[in-house]
Amino acid sequence: MGSVIDTSKMNAGERAALETAEAAREEVAAGGGGFAASLFLGSPRFSQVAPYPTQHAADKEEGDAFLRRLEQFLETTDPDAIDREGEIPDDVLSGLAELKAFAIKVPQEYGGLGLSQTNYARAAELLGGWCGNLTALLSAHQSIGVPQPVLTFGTEAQKKKYLPRFGEGEISAFALTEPGVGSDPAGMKTMAEPDPDGEHFIINGEKLWCTNGVKAGVIVVMACTPAPEGSKSGRRPITAFIVEMDAPGVEVTHRCHFMGLRALYNGVVRFTDVKVHRDAILHEEGKGLRVALTTLNTGRLTLPAACLGMGKACLKEVRRWTGEREQWGRRIGGHAAIADKVARIAARVYALEAMTSYVCALVDRDKKADIRIEAAMAKMWGTEVAWEIVDETMQIRGGRGYETADSLKARGEPGFAVERFFRDSRINTIFEGSSEIMRLFIAREALDPHLKIGAAVVNSQLPMAQRAMAGAKAAAHYAWWYPSRWLPLPREGSVGATFGSVDRFICRSSRRLSRSLFHGMARYGPKLADQQLMLGRIVDIATELFVLGCAASRAAAQIGSGIESREREELQRIVGFLEADAKRRVSRLFSELSAPGDGVGYRLTKDLLDHPEGYDFLR
Repeated sequence: MGSVIDTSKMNAGERAALETAEAAREEVAAGGGGFAASLFLGSPRFSQVAPYPTQHAADKEEGDAFLRRLEQFLETTDPDAIDREGEIPDDVLSGLAELKAFAIKVPQEYGGLGLSQTNYARAAELLGGWCGNLTALLSAHQSIGVPQPVLTFGTEAQKKKYLPRFGEGEISAFALTEPGVGSDPAGMKTMAEPDPDGEHFIINGEKLWCTNGVKAGVIVVMACTPAPEGSKSGRRPITAFIVEMDAPGVEVTHRCHFMGLRALYNGVVRFTDVKVHRDAILHEEGKGLRVALTTLNTGRLTLPAACLGMGKACLKEVRRWTGEREQWGRRIGGHAAIADKVARIAARVYALEAMTSYVCALVDRDKKADIRIEAAMAKMWGTEVAWEIVDETMQIRGGRGYETADSLKARGEPGFAVERFFRDSRINTIFEGSSEIMRLFIAREALDPHLKIGAAVVNSQLPMAQRAMAGAKAAAHYAWWYPSRWLPLPREGSVGATFGSVDRFICRSSRRLSRSLFHGMARYGPKLADQQLMLGRIVDIATELFVLGCAASRAAAQIGSGIESREREELQRIVGFLEADAKRRVSRLFSELSAPGDGVGYRLTKDLLDHPEGYDFLR
């Protein structure tokens, strides 16, 4: 795919970053693309989201059994003490090991529980509503640590060697970020050079913010390896290695401490002449970034699931508090300003559950399903909404929200830890891909169908004859495609007969979105990638439609199952609230697609960066 983007006018750093990212991308199969991808193309595939997938009874029963044991165990732990002391007690770690909580998705044949993605997400939800530190411990280990990439890319020998260790309670980690490299792996400095014996590599470098690195027994390390013989790009490929933490030359030089997640075992790991065998390579030499990106696709689903647990805990508390607390002669939940906050929390918790469960069901249905866009949307929207939920919960609780749970209990009040949730949840919009990176990632995937058709036209690296031929093909395609996006197209399915207005709104907005994306390509050409604010708004519009579609489909399925009339009315209110809210947000986002303030803000920042000494009025 790198060949369809014009890199001729980029500097060396920009070109290397793009080529590295593009080389790691996987092609979408012909006819592929789910509900989320279709929203960018103006033809929503409702058949992909409805009827809403339900968990099979046997799978649910298997998950319920584990969740009961996990819940009983969590009730014996003290999350406020873990937060206060910054350590997870050894008996908690051993208790989790006895539950096989470090091997939830590891198949039983390798000593794990062998639970589905849906049940794993349900466990993350339970943990997220209880303790952020335990959630991070188990999530970093299983979602992006050694188990998931070994399950996906490991050889049979690697599976037999490593997976049984996690059933016994061993902890793992993932090492990608470096002091000077975050989301741009092209700048990676950690190197793995072949040993003269031809059977080993020698790793040197340093990794930053390696979650679980302080406690891990084994980790996945991303390192640059020599370019293949005859390569003209000069770009060093990235390879994934499985490294034992007790290997000579591996050293944890610092444990990092943060605003929240105070018991996070996150550290700086240094590698000095660390010798690893070729058998420790995951997937193939030079395919490490693909390992990382593929692992993150499913790994990101843990975050919205954990956020859901926290959201449900917040919803339970605000319902209790606004129903009991009285001001000016009535329950505070009876005041419109507070009532709107409670309704928004309830509706978004429902939507978050609908979206997370849907994407997990896609994984359980097909382990090789392309969920890149869905997982990124779930991570981005779920973590941002969770932050809003905990912020609103603190506002509703007032001073009691800002007060610690320990202090509340010491003076005889219920110790609901809004303050702890607030600190712990702030990181969610940052790690495993910040919200800004998620928007760029989704935008790149949304542009992919158009790039395949028209990018060659503006690629100055291609011969003129090839560009002219590509131009003719693109013109023929868009001659029918663009006019069709002004017309009501036949729908591919429906979210459900109960919510026809949702269908119509999503279809209408999707067509307008596809036109807006086309207008952006026509206006900016190869420079469209620089219009990050505009692309971000396009992604936000599609995400609003995706979330609403998931929520309406789930509600339609629940209504169709024959629930009581009171529950049916409540579901209709929730979807009605979500639809009205989405209409307001989508309308605003469309109006801001070409906001004149974007350029003003960019020029202001450029001036500030060009004059770092500052101005008197800003000192």
